[in-house]
Amino acid sequence: MIELRNLSMGQGTFSLQQVSLRVEAGEYAILMGETGCGKTTLVEAICGIRPIDQGQVLLRESDVTHWPVARRQIGYVPQDGALFPTMRVDQQILFGLQVRNVEQRKCRQRLEELVETLSLEKILSRYPNRLSGGERQRVALARALAFEPGILCLDEPLSALDQKTHRQLTGYLRSIHERESVTILHVTHNLNEAIDLGTVRFRLQEGRIEKMEQES
Repeated sequence: MIELRNLSMGQGTFSLQQVSLRVEAGEYAILMGETGCGKTTLVEAICGIRPIDQGQVLLRESDVTHWPVARRQIGYVPQDGALFPTMRVDQQILFGLQVRNVEQRKCRQRLEELVETLSLEKILSRYPNRLSGGERQRVALARALAFEPGILCLDEPLSALDQKTHRQLTGYLRSIHERESVTILHVTHNLNEAIDLGTVRFRLQEGRIEKMEQES
């Protein structure tokens, strides 16, 4: 479960005031809205990357408003993937487990699961500068999911991909939602993407979040 209660925050001339949102456990939620309306800002507030002025952030029914990033246990994929340039693909995926001191056997098991789920077998020894856009996003997803976070926040994860790669990644995301029992908040501008993936859809407009009608 993800919930924002009367969230207010700002930077410079930009601000959001009294924004509320609730995503139920297990839902695949889509957040849409015009460029610059604050979608990324809200995701960063949920993850703990960006401070808020007022209001509450709740995850799994717990008030995490003042919790540090690591304690929130959220898998986060920013728009550019933000891969570590000096790490191989396998090292990227294992990073979150190793910093949590997960035993080696479990690390290898989880690596194998994600490699199979996201079809990463052929690129495990590569560095980010040798990956395509679609490969980079799959690696970023694997890294975010490695420690089984329960909540996954995705900021435009399929933008700037060609049509074929976009379809492939859409399929991977649908499979992840089904197999990982994860609650997902996915920011996008693409209505078809929203319809294909979202079990619930929201729009951020003029500082308010409204639930969108579901397509039949």
